[in-house]
Amino acid sequence: MDVTTTLLLAALTGLVTGAGLIIAIGPQNVFIIRQGISGAHIAPVIAVCVVSDIVLISAGTLGLGAVVAGHPAIVSVAKIVGGAYLIILGALAARRAWRPTATSMTNDDPSRTRGLWAALGTALALTWLNPHTYLDTVFTLGSIANSHADARWAFSIGACVASLIWFLALGFGARKMAPMFASVRAWRLLDGAIAVVMAALGIGLIVMS
Repeated sequence: MDVTTTLLLAALTGLVTGAGLIIAIGPQNVFIIRQGISGAHIAPVIAVCVVSDIVLISAGTLGLGAVVAGHPAIVSVAKIVGGAYLIILGALAARRAWRPTATSMTNDDPSRTRGLWAALGTALALTWLNPHTYLDTVFTLGSIANSHADARWAFSIGACVASLIWFLALGFGARKMAPMFASVRAWRLLDGAIAVVMAALGIGLIVMS
């Protein structure tokens, strides 16, 4: 098998493996769906999520996963902090579901700059405060990448491409669903579902810490 074929197979394996780990219902994906439906800063939010995945996957390929694995206390603290943050987000979603407002259902916030930074901050927090992110990207993908030896960066690139494709499809695909959310009732149902998912994931993280 020549070098080009080896690299292509490693990249394809990275693409499939990355897609398998990334495509799951988690707090980050739920947030992107809501942003996509509302049309609120979806492009910069997707950019933050993709760049974060690239950084984390690259760190795992460089061997950072082995370093963090040697300090389990870091993981425990991350689970508690991340779990608490998810519970707070769940409570905010529950409040929106209970008492929806115009700005909670659209992107009509009079301060678009403040809205942008809030959205980016939430995207960053949901990525970097979620221990499962490290488990999937740094530990799992990093370990598999290094098993490909000289083709590890081809595998890593494939996994990064999977992240890019998924987040673009998720965010802009959700935007197509916007007409379905023209009513207050639809937004209340969405926020109610988000509240349940966020709270369940947050409690689960704290219990497992």
